[in-house]
Amino acid sequence: MEILETAFMQRALLAALLVGLTAPAIGVYLVQRRQALMGDGIGHVAMTGVGLGFLLSTSPLWTAALVSVLGAVLMELIRTYGKARGDIALAMLFYGGMAGGVLLINVSDTGSTADLGSYLFGSLSTVSDADLTAIAVLAAFVLLVSVGLRRQLFAVSQDEEFARVTGLPVRALNLLIAVTAAVTVSVAMRVVGLLLVSALMVVPVVAAQQLTRSFKATFALAVGIGVSVALAGTTTSYYQDVPPGATIVLLAIGVFVLLTALAGPLARRRARAGVREGAGADTAPECTAELPLTRRPAEDVRL
Repeated sequence: MEILETAFMQRALLAALLVGLTAPAIGVYLVQRRQALMGDGIGHVAMTGVGLGFLLSTSPLWTAALVSVLGAVLMELIRTYGKARGDIALAMLFYGGMAGGVLLINVSDTGSTADLGSYLFGSLSTVSDADLTAIAVLAAFVLLVSVGLRRQLFAVSQDEEFARVTGLPVRALNLLIAVTAAVTVSVAMRVVGLLLVSALMVVPVVAAQQLTRSFKATFALAVGIGVSVALAGTTTSYYQDVPPGATIVLLAIGVFVLLTALAGPLARRRARAGVREGAGADTAPECTAELPLTRRPAEDVRL
């Protein structure tokens, strides 16, 4: 294939594969915690790390990862202890992170407006061998945490009080989720861009939830969607000369719309099957007819 004959596209496709795996893998916990926009906030903070990398003439990816982790920890502490003024503190952190990045890039000797755009919206040609190595290392960490600790992370995301009663280190796990989300932003920024990475963390998960009824199925389908749209968007970007980040996100939204359209008829068929099963059971029809068609608690926590 022509697309595999160029070295920069080989690197771009490998990076896209890793992004497609990692973004939904941690995004499923953020959606469960109702923190869908956390990735967007971390992306703003990561801009300071990118600017710092240019200023110090070092890898912006590693400095962005470091600053993102520090920002994510601060965000989690604000969420936990910020109380009434927490939203203002978070807003200051987000805006300050973006402004700091723009300022540092402009005062550095190596940065430029073009460099800034590639980090904000992604760029296929800018993924170097060093970037790919860093992305692979960071992606391995994200997958190790999100898959290896999936039961503990899901328990904390589902119900913090219950997780605390069972003896789980809730505060440490909350910080771990925040740190892993920050690392994911750094992994994805070269392909999707800092301003759009949050969409790839959230949209595949929400799309998967239209068809699945358990955490395990949602996780698997979300990752599958993430990989598919990341690779398809990167390929489309190469042949059509369009921005990769925007293409990937629009494809993910298209999948969400498609699965949402399919979910309605599927839910109605399940409802009719449930009614038929109820009619053949020993339970009186007047009792079963009034039961709401909602998810059972066991389905909410089934892994």
